[in-house]
Amino acid sequence: MQQIDNYNFAGKKAIVRVDFNVPLNDKFEVTDDTRIVEAMPTIKKILSDGGAAVLMSHLGRPKEGPEAKFSLKHVVSKVQSLLSGVNVKFVDDCIGDKVLQAKKDLKMGEVLILENLRFYKAEDKDKEAMPGFAKQLAEGVDVYVNDAFGTAHRAHASTAIIAQYVKNKMAGFLLEKEIKFLGDTVANPEKPFVAIVGGAKVSGKLEVLKSLTGKCDTILIGGGMAYTFYKALGYKIGNSLVEEELVDTAKQILEDAKAKGVNFMLPVDNLAADKFDNGADIMEVGTEIPDGRMALDIGAKTIKAYAAEIKGAKTVVWNGPMGCFEMPNFAKGTFGVCQAVADSSAISIIGGGDSVAAVNQSGLADKMSHISTGGGASLEFLEGKVLPGIAAVRD
Repeated sequence: MQQIDNYNFAGKKAIVRVDFNVPLNDKFEVTDDTRIVEAMPTIKKILSDGGAAVLMSHLGRPKEGPEAKFSLKHVVSKVQSLLSGVNVKFVDDCIGDKVLQAKKDLKMGEVLILENLRFYKAEDKDKEAMPGFAKQLAEGVDVYVNDAFGTAHRAHASTAIIAQYVKNKMAGFLLEKEIKFLGDTVANPEKPFVAIVGGAKVSGKLEVLKSLTGKCDTILIGGGMAYTFYKALGYKIGNSLVEEELVDTAKQILEDAKAKGVNFMLPVDNLAADKFDNGADIMEVGTEIPDGRMALDIGAKTIKAYAAEIKGAKTVVWNGPMGCFEMPNFAKGTFGVCQAVADSSAISIIGGGDSVAAVNQSGLADKMSHISTGGGASLEFLEGKVLPGIAAVRD
């Protein structure tokens, strides 16, 4: 893969696939600019070299063509504030004569933001139209840079197909960072390697569990998925979440882990509630959940046991919360594990979704080695899948 650090953008116009799919309030103001901030190193590299940057992204899920609330014009002021002194322009389309003219008029040192890619079905849904759409996106530029890891698992026009129509292609700094941590670190982890896997369902993490079982020394299980494993072991689970159709699969995962010498740990105690509510009556129980109750978090003994495993680790990958952390009374497990990871000296990789939200809420984000910007993409990468958006920018 061509390294962005080794490329000189002087006199070049680079089209950059960024992930500006950011939350907006009712005044269409950006409420969390993390993804925009993460793209800045790549954009600033292009500009400081003496090049120009054309930025393209999606925002939200527009159903039928253009919708004002999903316009990327709403992010322009935020981008401008982060690029002090740079002329940031916007064009209200992403293909066509108007856009091509805007690209031609773009001066070196300037930034042009294109309108939402998903206003066209050819970006992500209309497969027959994708090549033509990608070719138009590539018109008027010299270089293609993919810096949107969050969409790298999708073979969309702007993430994969466009690379066929631009001679020079490469990953941006953010994408390189994700490849380094999620790919290189997990492929050749420093041992002991501990994986923390949580979340509601086994089905959503099935391939990750299979992949990690072959690589990890220890796997720590939490969240709703734990009780499908409980059922597989014959424990009483009360009204806890369970995927009946995956009980046999859970048994197989446990057997595979044992055969490979993996320390596969399940909660030894739980907080069992009489209803799914922060104000529920809570009972501390072991591995048997009483009838009429549901386990909504791991207990104190489990937090302590998991923290001990994390303390001895050299590499930690975490994907998924330990309980219903959105409710304060069931957040101790998730935040306890979060504190343990923060306190450890291990390389720590937080893999997308709710676990990232939990780390951010805990105020411990700066203690983690790497927090992935991709939910589905980080999962698929951990599964060992080839992501189209990454494959497209490899030589």
